[in-house]
Amino acid sequence: MAAPDAPLQTRVVDDKSPICIPFILSRLAEYKKQHAGEANPRPFIVGLNGVQGVGKTTLVRALAETLQEREGLPTLVVSIDDFYLTHADQLALAAAHPDNALVQYRGEPGTHDIPLLTTFLTALTTNHHPTPIPQYSKSAFSGLGDRLPPSTWPHTSPTAPPRVLILEGWCIGFRPLPSDLVAQKWSAPSRTLHNHKLSHLEFINARLADYDAVIKSVLDAFIHIDAEDTEYVYAWRAEQEAQLRRETGDGMSAEQVVKFVDAYYPAYELFTDGVRRGVFEGVPGREGCQLRVVVGRDRGVVESMVI
Repeated sequence: MAAPDAPLQTRVVDDKSPICIPFILSRLAEYKKQHAGEANPRPFIVGLNGVQGVGKTTLVRALAETLQEREGLPTLVVSIDDFYLTHADQLALAAAHPDNALVQYRGEPGTHDIPLLTTFLTALTTNHHPTPIPQYSKSAFSGLGDRLPPSTWPHTSPTAPPRVLILEGWCIGFRPLPSDLVAQKWSAPSRTLHNHKLSHLEFINARLADYDAVIKSVLDAFIHIDAEDTEYVYAWRAEQEAQLRRETGDGMSAEQVVKFVDAYYPAYELFTDGVRRGVFEGVPGREGCQLRVVVGRDRGVVESMVI
């Protein structure tokens, strides 16, 4: 398999928040109309799916700062990464499916604690007390990762509870496919799907139903930071590692980058088309609730559209 393209740039410029902020505010205005008269409406919840390496961290930070400082809206950012299984539970999952490479490590759908996410979202949206926010350490157990003890988790502010929640993650908005479509994609030419048994892909697809049921039910708006070609993630990761080597003397080689991205790329090949069509597809009254922002190889915006 070929190594990623040579780096074009490593600096990420935020040209996305000027597009995302007006969309969020327009949907928030509609939300306020729907909940007019409620003394303590639950937070307005925005799902954000950003292709890995696109500059999602920079964007989310800019969105939160703008909403809080310019709009006066206390904003909480939560990553689905903080809902990974505990180290012990991840080991148990891997041991239960020893030949399925997709679940040997955290990352793919099926490696998150969806009941914990459900509990968190329920607490945040149904009571007005400080809510504990789960935290995960990716460096624990020599990089295998583990959830931090609940006693160390921060809580939402009792005096300024969040008015906006941004729930972000690379697989937020992925929706399960009919089994025959999974088989069809597996049979067609692809970059990584043939590295896995069809049954292993079906396992991931089946786990995703739990995500979809929880996440879609609470979202008021959705932002998809897409790429003209999702294979850009290989080059973007190579750029990040090259910069890391320059700064620290340590980082993955080109071959290691390919192996790393190959581990999660099957989900892009399976589920990206569904996100592009819209996470609210088929849900009455949800037209206009999704913003899709498409970037080019340099991570710059090339087009945007409301679905």
